[in-house]
Amino acid sequence: MAVPLVVVDGANVVGSVPDGWWRDRLGAARRLRTALAGLPAAGLPGVPGPVDVILVVEGAARGLADETGDVPVVAAAGSGDDAIAALATEAVEVGRRCLVVTADRGLRDRVTAAHAEVVGPRALYRKV
Repeated sequence: MAVPLVVVDGANVVGSVPDGWWRDRLGAARRLRTALAGLPAAGLPGVPGPVDVILVVEGAARGLADETGDVPVVAAAGSGDDAIAALATEAVEVGRRCLVVTADRGLRDRVTAAHAEVVGPRALYRKV
């Protein structure tokens, strides 16, 4: 069976922690990517590792995709939600379990309609 895919909504997860991220969106995304480094081995609650992880960024954080790191980064060309929904749909269509980490209600509806699962940012911070 294929390793589950965890798609992280970078903007939503970063925005869930009021730590001044809005002053440096690229730096906040970079810190998130660093915090995610252990996730592929550890997994998430109810989804033991190994898992594949993709961090999706948008806007001012897009430059993160040009940097090297332990977690692959996808820079959304437009809407981050569109990129996340596409990744989730592709994974599910090939029979792969996919979890999206977000609290965005609209995105949650889109990816669950595609038969992906959703967990909120708190589940992520319990593991990283």
